[in-house]
Amino acid sequence: MSAQTLSCRLCGSPGLRSVVDLGASPPCESFLAAADLDAPEPAYPLHLRICPECLLAQLPPLIDPAETFTEYAYFSSFSHSWLAHAEKFVDSAVSRLGLGPDSFVVEVASNDGYLLRNVVGRGLRCLGIEPSVNVGAAARAAGVPTLTAFLTPETGAAVRAEHGPADLVVANNVYAHIPDVLGFTKGLRALVADDGWVSIEVQHLLSLVELTQYDTIYHEHFQYYTLASAQRALATGGLAVTDVELLDTHGGSIRVWARPAEAAGEPSPRVAEVMDTERAAGLHDLSGYAGFARRVEEIRLSLLEFLIGAKRRGERVVGYGAPGKGNTLLNHCGIRPDLLEYTVDRNPYKHGRFTPGTRIPIHEPERIAADRPDYVLVLPWNLRAELTEQLAYVADWGGRLVFAIPELEIVSPKNPALHAVEVN
Repeated sequence: MSAQTLSCRLCGSPGLRSVVDLGASPPCESFLAAADLDAPEPAYPLHLRICPECLLAQLPPLIDPAETFTEYAYFSSFSHSWLAHAEKFVDSAVSRLGLGPDSFVVEVASNDGYLLRNVVGRGLRCLGIEPSVNVGAAARAAGVPTLTAFLTPETGAAVRAEHGPADLVVANNVYAHIPDVLGFTKGLRALVADDGWVSIEVQHLLSLVELTQYDTIYHEHFQYYTLASAQRALATGGLAVTDVELLDTHGGSIRVWARPAEAAGEPSPRVAEVMDTERAAGLHDLSGYAGFARRVEEIRLSLLEFLIGAKRRGERVVGYGAPGKGNTLLNHCGIRPDLLEYTVDRNPYKHGRFTPGTRIPIHEPERIAADRPDYVLVLPWNLRAELTEQLAYVADWGGRLVFAIPELEIVSPKNPALHAVEVN
């Protein structure tokens, strides 16, 4: 598939423009077992482009979602802050929409039931639609009704026929994960009642560009949204944006509220406000994306200079976390165990495995306290406040935390406001 043959998956226009080319990487959640280390490992181009017509930022669909999501390494419940975020959302949605015992809530890409368990706890009827067999099984074990399936128009129609229309359809951090954005959007419309609501959370392209959060570019994310491009995408399924909220999650996200067009009414003033902010940043034309690739290269050079300097000084650097975004960063920078000895993760699924491409060992979190390294490179920077608190003990032996994005920072976990950059 050449650049010349690529066309926009939303509007069909040819001539997509390059935003940043990160080379080739393996799928970011394809963690390796020890037995895999001597086997070939496929890698795919990671080149973000933007449509000059509808301005949808996108990757070509090089990976079949069925290969990634049949067995998935990410379990939402391992983040305390994400659990709190989900609980708060359910509380506010129940109040905002007046949901009660007769209401029906559907979550698409419901993962291990992290959100719907709050719905179950309130006595509301609900259903999760989750394609990953292993995490869907965990949700059912926790008492959350879950259908193992991808959302398509046919799936949406079948769920509606069996359970009735949904008063609320939740799609958190999934609208970027599907290459068939048109079919998925029609599936949302098939699920939701004619007077119902759809709530979508997705990383805001404004934050990604302005803060150079390029490690959130990976093969599972097929597209990246501004509010303007999300509005265009939802319209293809007969859904109209009625409100938007700016969130801190994932380094800056938007929560888009939409309804069937015939029931939508006038959008809230916040829709125009966010549109104006995006327009002022140049994201409603191509000007706002100029210089992004150069800033990405600066991040790469700064991190490599630090790691090489630490290596030359005989200092130990290990990682914290093994998120998908971390694997984009590690592969783009070419960081292997010679520069990052190992990383740790709270998810037992990843223990004893190795990061894709870079093949860095993944251990349990207790390994850090046992080894007392000089530096801990925090890969899930979007959980900075939560992890700085969790890693406060690193200061007991004078260790420090390292954050690579949006710029290199080296901080004491007990005094994170003070930082120094050391690259020599």
